[in-house]
Amino acid sequence: MLREIITITGKPGLFKMIGHGNRRIIVEDINSHKRFPALERDKIISLGDIAMYTTGDEKPLGEVLDVVYAKNDGKEVDVKKLVEEGKLREAFGEVLPDFDNDRVHDSDIKKLFSWYNLLLASGMTKFTKDPEAEKEDEAEAAEK
Repeated sequence: MLREIITITGKPGLFKMIGHGNRRIIVEDINSHKRFPALERDKIISLGDIAMYTTGDEKPLGEVLDVVYAKNDGKEVDVKKLVEEGKLREAFGEVLPDFDNDRVHDSDIKKLFSWYNLLLASGMTKFTKDPEAEKEDEAEAAEK
């Protein structure tokens, strides 16, 4: 689900991969729907490749976003208010109680909540595939 949503270092927002050309990827801003090329020199990271540090294994970003969605009843997170009240880590602790306090920085938590708000504004409400859909995708890929 998050595999086609990317972040580009130095550019605000999140983008969806639309296509690719010679040494570039065509991306579309998920909210404004403006398209532009991301060049090979840009650092591009798929949200599907990101995980949060925990005291045990790393937790995939999609699973964390699903928990944020459930904890907030599908509403946006007021990041600014959390930062002003000094409750950013406390709010994240409710989402991911076993997060690694040393390796997860406040900026990471702010970015996670900001991405959640952007994805929610673009209409996404499910951030991971259900196991049945994954099995169907794998079976379809095996047939090809």
